[in-house]
Amino acid sequence: MPAKPRETIIMAAGQLTESAVTAVLKEFKDPETGRSVVEMDQVHDVRLDAAAKSLSLTLALATHSAPLWKETQADLVELLRQRFPELSDVRVDLTVHSRSPQKLGQVGLTVKSVIAVGSGKGGVGKSTIAACLALGLKRTGAKVGLMDADVYGPSIPHLLGVNRRPEVNDGRIEPIMADGLPVMSMGFLVPPGEAVVWRGPMLHGAITQFLRDTIWGELDYLIIDMPPGTGDIALTLSQLIPLTGAVIVCTPQDVALLDAVKAIAMFRKVNIPVLGMVENMSYFLCPGCGERYDIFGSGGARRRAEDLSIPFLGEVPIQMSIRVHGDAGETIRDFDEPNSARYFEAICHRLVKNLANERRQRPPMPTLPVL
Repeated sequence: MPAKPRETIIMAAGQLTESAVTAVLKEFKDPETGRSVVEMDQVHDVRLDAAAKSLSLTLALATHSAPLWKETQADLVELLRQRFPELSDVRVDLTVHSRSPQKLGQVGLTVKSVIAVGSGKGGVGKSTIAACLALGLKRTGAKVGLMDADVYGPSIPHLLGVNRRPEVNDGRIEPIMADGLPVMSMGFLVPPGEAVVWRGPMLHGAITQFLRDTIWGELDYLIIDMPPGTGDIALTLSQLIPLTGAVIVCTPQDVALLDAVKAIAMFRKVNIPVLGMVENMSYFLCPGCGERYDIFGSGGARRRAEDLSIPFLGEVPIQMSIRVHGDAGETIRDFDEPNSARYFEAICHRLVKNLANERRQRPPMPTLPVL
């Protein structure tokens, strides 16, 4: 079907023209697809009053790029003001652009981006970062699911305060909802304290079932909390679905960075792009005197990311509240405290921003001939 015509109202003739405005809008790219917002029919209700030197329009953006909405809005206003300095008033309103994800891989998952969160070793706070990444993206308006693939030590249920067994309807698993976030974990299926002693084929089957048989719905992001180390699960995921990439979590000291480098090598070996590194437990800021203590060293992950040409997504300091909330199953409360929320929000923003920049740099898709 042909695209619905955009409504453009010219209220007075002059130096500002519809064609001039449209030409500038064609240059502006959607952060999710990297394609022109005009080409993708995301600009509506353009109203130009040349006499009053005012311009208003509605820009439709998909929820996948929700963390970038305000920035994208500001960028478009700035572009229009730069190109048309005579404008005294520029207003860009935002609305949701509906764009459904395609089915991915042999499991038929309907999601736009699948991001694995891994580490080379345990004890670096990987699961906390994975949970906060999922919660942070969801809080911006994105549609997010969280899958706990750490079969041997599933901690996501504890961090989110959910521990009931999921229901199965017509052979499909209903994910457990944690503050509106769909979650699936082996921790829901195994009694507390019981060890999972499985070999590769059983792990492959469990991960396949989590992806294929869970009713995830349509998602912008599926965050996967990986087990520590370089085991079979990364290979299983690379075979089942095209992962968008992996985020590596480590602490600043050299011994942790050595294992993080091994995790990076593992992901690269199975052709999973590394989207960035997060340095957890970066430092301790004394709440009493405000003095900073670099308990595990300083800046190790940032330097190693630069050495390996990997984006550095941000750091998270040691904070008592993060530990308390995690132990209480209330990780969602990390976002209620500005001192912790700003770190996680910055990581989410940089991750989505990097994905958007990568799409902008891709060559434009060729226009197919009309047959």
